[in-house]
Amino acid sequence: MRIVTIILTVCLLALAAGCENADSKKPSLADQIEKLKQDKTQLQNQIEQSGAENEQLNQRIQVLSSLPEGVKPENIYSVHEIKITRYTNLYDKDKDGRKETLIVYIQPVDQDGDVIKAAGTVDVELWDLNKEDGHAQLGKWHITANELRKLWFKTLLAVNYRLTLDVGGKVENFKDPLTVTVTFTDYLTGKVFKEQKVIKP
Repeated sequence: MRIVTIILTVCLLALAAGCENADSKKPSLADQIEKLKQDKTQLQNQIEQSGAENEQLNQRIQVLSSLPEGVKPENIYSVHEIKITRYTNLYDKDKDGRKETLIVYIQPVDQDGDVIKAAGTVDVELWDLNKEDGHAQLGKWHITANELRKLWFKTLLAVNYRLTLDVGGKVENFKDPLTVTVTFTDYLTGKVFKEQKVIKP
């Protein structure tokens, strides 16, 4: 009888230990909530990305549907790359001794190396890469296609888009090099082109 009692006791202890291990492996409620939050954020990002891609496709369809009959998209001049020209920099437009204006010159270039007035949107970012993470981005601007078409600028030497952006309060002292990044979304093809340039005092 005593042996049976000992065996039953050992079995109960083993069962209790197994249950305890199972409970310890189960994620806590806080961990489950955090996991759900992460999943939700990931899904929201995917939805936003899909929405942006759909918008680009819709804009491309509108442009292509307005083409004359017999015109094939592959025969149309399209953007092959974008260039940020050497005149891109900070300027003191009001002559007060502080450079409060960022002027960005952009050239959409086709497959033959010619500059073309391509329709699209532009996103510009200004960075100070010497600053810590979270403070490196000094400014960000979005230019719509309707705004961009009015910014086509011609001189005797060059043609380009000229973007004049206010950096007042964003750049305290322009003593070190800064980085300008440009993202151009071409409405004809839906392609996205990125380029960056270091500007110096």
